[in-house]
Amino acid sequence: MLINGYRCMWILVMFDLPTDTKKARHDYTVFRKHLLENGFTQMQYSVYARHCPSKENAVVHINRVEGYVPPDGEVRILTLTDKQFERMVIFWGKVRKPVCQAPRQLELF
Repeated sequence: MLINGYRCMWILVMFDLPTDTKKARHDYTVFRKHLLENGFTQMQYSVYARHCPSKENAVVHINRVEGYVPPDGEVRILTLTDKQFERMVIFWGKVRKPVCQAPRQLELF
Protein backbone atom coordinates (compact mmCIF):
# COMPACT_ATOMS: atom_id res chain seq x y z
CA MET A 1 0.00 0.00 0.00
CA LEU A 2 1.25 3.46 -0.80
CA ILE A 3 0.52 6.40 1.48
CA ASN A 4 1.68 9.80 0.20
CA GLY A 5 3.93 8.01 -2.29
CA TYR A 6 5.70 5.95 0.40
CA ARG A 7 5.54 2.19 0.79
CA CYS A 8 4.17 1.09 4.16
CA MET A 9 6.39 -1.25 6.15
CA TRP A 10 6.10 -3.68 9.02
CA ILE A 11 8.90 -4.12 11.53
CA LEU A 12 9.25 -7.47 13.30
CA VAL A 13 11.48 -7.57 16.37
CA MET A 14 12.45 -11.06 17.48
CA PHE A 15 14.59 -11.55 20.55
CA ASP A 16 16.12 -14.09 22.86
CA LEU A 17 17.18 -12.36 26.05
CA PRO A 18 18.49 -14.05 29.20
CA THR A 19 16.40 -14.01 32.36
CA ASP A 20 18.71 -16.00 34.63
CA THR A 21 19.67 -13.14 36.96
CA LYS A 22 17.78 -10.28 38.56
CA LYS A 23 19.61 -7.75 36.34
CA ALA A 24 18.88 -9.80 33.19
CA ARG A 25 15.16 -9.96 34.07
CA HIS A 26 15.19 -6.19 34.65
CA ASP A 27 16.90 -5.59 31.27
CA TYR A 28 14.33 -7.87 29.58
CA THR A 29 11.45 -5.99 31.19
CA VAL A 30 12.85 -2.57 30.25
CA PHE A 31 13.46 -3.69 26.63
CA ARG A 32 9.91 -5.06 26.34
CA LYS A 33 8.47 -1.90 27.93
CA HIS A 34 10.29 0.28 25.37
CA LEU A 35 8.86 -1.82 22.53
CA LEU A 36 5.32 -1.38 23.84
CA GLU A 37 5.81 2.36 24.41
CA ASN A 38 6.94 2.70 20.78
CA GLY A 39 3.82 1.12 19.33
CA PHE A 40 4.93 -2.50 18.99
CA THR A 41 2.41 -5.23 19.73
CA GLN A 42 3.16 -8.75 20.85
CA MET A 43 2.60 -11.38 18.16
CA GLN A 44 4.20 -14.27 20.02
CA TYR A 45 6.23 -14.66 23.18
CA SER A 46 9.38 -12.90 21.92
CA VAL A 47 8.08 -11.50 18.63
CA TYR A 48 6.74 -7.97 18.40
CA ALA A 49 5.46 -6.08 15.34
CA ARG A 50 4.84 -2.48 14.41
CA HIS A 51 3.34 -0.91 11.30
CA CYS A 52 5.13 2.12 9.85
CA PRO A 53 3.73 4.46 7.20
CA SER A 54 7.05 4.67 5.34
CA LYS A 55 10.49 3.16 5.02
CA GLU A 56 11.98 6.29 6.57
CA ASN A 57 9.71 5.94 9.61
CA ALA A 58 10.71 2.28 9.91
CA VAL A 59 14.38 3.33 10.05
CA VAL A 60 13.57 5.72 12.91
CA HIS A 61 11.96 2.91 14.91
CA ILE A 62 14.73 0.44 14.11
CA ASN A 63 17.27 2.94 15.45
CA ARG A 64 15.20 3.33 18.62
CA VAL A 65 15.09 -0.43 19.15
CA GLU A 66 18.84 -0.61 18.63
CA GLY A 67 19.27 1.93 21.43
CA TYR A 68 17.27 -0.25 23.83
CA VAL A 69 19.09 -3.55 23.19
CA PRO A 70 20.41 -4.98 26.47
CA PRO A 71 24.10 -5.94 26.73
CA ASP A 72 23.33 -9.68 26.68
CA GLY A 73 21.12 -11.73 24.38
CA GLU A 74 20.15 -11.48 20.75
CA VAL A 75 17.73 -9.17 18.95
CA ARG A 76 16.80 -9.54 15.28
CA ILE A 77 14.81 -7.06 13.23
CA LEU A 78 13.05 -7.87 9.99
CA THR A 79 11.24 -5.37 7.77
CA LEU A 80 8.42 -6.42 5.49
CA THR A 81 6.21 -4.59 3.06
CA ASP A 82 2.45 -4.69 3.56
CA LYS A 83 2.22 -7.16 0.67
CA GLN A 84 4.78 -9.51 2.24
CA PHE A 85 3.14 -9.24 5.66
CA GLU A 86 -0.33 -10.05 4.32
CA ARG A 87 1.01 -13.28 2.81
CA MET A 88 1.81 -14.59 6.29
CA VAL A 89 0.21 -17.97 6.88
CA ILE A 90 -1.07 -18.60 10.41
CA PHE A 91 -2.06 -22.01 11.73
CA TRP A 92 -4.18 -22.29 14.85
CA GLY A 93 -4.32 -25.65 16.58
CA LYS A 94 -7.53 -26.61 18.32
CA VAL A 95 -5.87 -28.71 20.98
CA ARG A 96 -2.25 -28.78 21.93
CA LYS A 97 -0.59 -32.14 21.58
CA PRO A 98 0.57 -33.71 24.83
CA VAL A 99 4.29 -33.77 25.46
CA CYS A 100 5.87 -36.98 24.25
CA GLN A 101 6.85 -39.32 27.03
CA ALA A 102 10.49 -40.32 27.27
CA PRO A 103 11.05 -43.92 26.17
CA ARG A 104 11.26 -46.47 28.96
CA GLN A 105 14.69 -47.63 29.88
CA LEU A 106 15.61 -51.04 28.47
CA GLU A 107 15.45 -53.65 31.21
CA LEU A 108 17.81 -56.57 31.10
CA PHE A 109 17.17 -59.75 33.12
